[in-house]
Amino acid sequence: MVSPFCERAIEEAQRYGRAILKFISANDTGATGSHQSGYYLPKKIWQLYSPYPPTKGVNHDHFVTVDWWPWGRPTASCVKWYGKGTREEYRLTRFGRDFPYRTSDSVGDLLVLVPRSETSFSAFVLSEDEDFDEIQAQLGVEIVPFWGAYIAGAEVALTDSERIDHALRAFAASVSEFPPTVTIAKATQLILAANVDGFDDLAPDVALLKLLETEYSLFKLVERQLCTPDIIRLFGSVDEFLATANSILQRRKSRAGKSMELHCQYVLSRAGVPFEAQPVIDGEPDIVIPNKAAYDDLSYPEESIFIVGVKRTCKDRWRPVTNEARRVAAKYILTIQSGISLAQLRQMEARGVTLIVPKALHKEYPSEFRPKLLTLASFIERVRSALPL
Repeated sequence: MVSPFCERAIEEAQRYGRAILKFISANDTGATGSHQSGYYLPKKIWQLYSPYPPTKGVNHDHFVTVDWWPWGRPTASCVKWYGKGTREEYRLTRFGRDFPYRTSDSVGDLLVLVPRSETSFSAFVLSEDEDFDEIQAQLGVEIVPFWGAYIAGAEVALTDSERIDHALRAFAASVSEFPPTVTIAKATQLILAANVDGFDDLAPDVALLKLLETEYSLFKLVERQLCTPDIIRLFGSVDEFLATANSILQRRKSRAGKSMELHCQYVLSRAGVPFEAQPVIDGEPDIVIPNKAAYDDLSYPEESIFIVGVKRTCKDRWRPVTNEARRVAAKYILTIQSGISLAQLRQMEARGVTLIVPKALHKEYPSEFRPKLLTLASFIERVRSALPL
């Protein structure tokens, strides 16, 4: 169930037409032992939150008032540009001594920052997977890999490659009804393979994030083309309008999780790893390596069977994975959530769960736990060494 604070965050973002979404990382809370202070803010969208451009060689202080929810109190904070020395970044700083959201337990929560004016912000800290899904779907934003931005009326942001942009637009123009998620995922894979030199040789971690980023651009293009006529037409009733809006929202939610599963399968297939997707064995684990037949064969060694849950976020979604495929005690979860609290990581470890996290995201996790994280590449190597020849 979506929290009232998530609903309020969505309402404020839509009212003011802008919002920044990012998962709170270990670095944001100081849990990495680094010298940085405060929440990192993406430089690419600096105009949303600061009047000072990112100028090398100078520092800038921009003082703001931030109303924090669910805490319910304001802070006299500062958006600081660090341009001197080796640093080139914006940080939201100054929160007061009793501020509750820069502790180790906040790592993995979702920060939603809504600039209401140049000097007045609303901020929401959300903690549930359902809230993560809802706000991204409602705002049409996808956090891959570090942050997302909602800007009302903004054109679809594509990629840095004209060749890829052309291919994405050509596919979107070719469809007359909404394709299934598997079709959009497959189209993304083919477009990248055809238009990115050496794509087939990219490291699995890099390839997965590239696939997810590019597919989201393609999905948004298709959505805009096919849904705009429905949005601008006159509706016969409020119920008809709500039915259309709900259809769009549900499609966004269902696509996000499914697309990650499909791209994970693609990367495993490309690496020559045998697997079966969602077989019925004590639940329906997302991926079983090598297959259901091996799992059912009690003579097949347990250490050569890998049960993998594929979860974009796993604040709570990791728990059901531990109850699937009970014959195998050790479980793996592939996630792109950029940061999880140390307490929760230790809970997962105690339940036999090993996290697989794309290499680029490892720095967002508590430093003492990083050696226990697998990359997608290292997981593939572990599988290869464990499967019988």
